[in-house]
Amino acid sequence: MTAPEAESLRIQPSAPHPPAWRAQAPVVAVVALGGGAGAAARYAASLWWPSPTGGFPWTTFWVNVTGCAVIGVFMVVITEFRPAHRLVRPFFGTGVLGGFTTFSTYAVDIQKLADGGHLRAGLAYLAATPLVALTAVWLAAWSTRRALKRRQP
Repeated sequence: MTAPEAESLRIQPSAPHPPAWRAQAPVVAVVALGGGAGAAARYAASLWWPSPTGGFPWTTFWVNVTGCAVIGVFMVVITEFRPAHRLVRPFFGTGVLGGFTTFSTYAVDIQKLADGGHLRAGLAYLAATPLVALTAVWLAAWSTRRALKRRQP
């Protein structure tokens, strides 16, 4: 083995990496800020459009469907057409829309409907929410792709 070959086999020290928490701190901060904003918007929706006790929880249903449609548009725009700053996706996608949509309230609403003797409404809500929400994501993403492709030269 010649000297140059021996040199290439040596392990070169790498540059020091910052601790993982330091790299993730801005992401955690923007998710928290966005989550607060989204949760506040959801709460405002429940104040503006309260669901009657024992009735179909329309507010939660439409909040979830709307949030899913917005995420369909948002993800297409920032991943396929216009790259965004690395903190935009965690802030808006995870934070704002994660705080706005509320599948935990969806689960509680189903339980309340069933416990209140409204089993049919609970089962309809159980089936309709994921079906309509997933359809909203798909349609919004498809429509956004189609609209943005038309605008390209």
